[in-house]
Amino acid sequence: MKKPVPQKKPVPHDKYFLRSIHQEIDLYDRKIAYLDKYEQFASSGDREGAENKLLAKRASLAETARQLVADGVEFNPADLPRSFRASAATSAAG
Repeated sequence: MKKPVPQKKPVPHDKYFLRSIHQEIDLYDRKIAYLDKYEQFASSGDREGAENKLLAKRASLAETARQLVADGVEFNPADLPRSFRASAATSAAG
């Protein structure tokens, strides 16, 4: 007799989920900046590999955040990651 495997509850896609995604994007932005400025690597290939790994994770989070905003999830502009604020300011000015 096997016990049924409990199903995971779906993550609610609300403003709090979007805020946590924005916080993760900001964390990856800081990690990338630290990597560029302070991290020592044996070769430039190692550096590029580490940077590409972080950029790929950040890109997937950014795509999820943009999709949630497109779906109409409300957010506070103060919760935006710094990298999003810069692009929003240039698009609003232009």
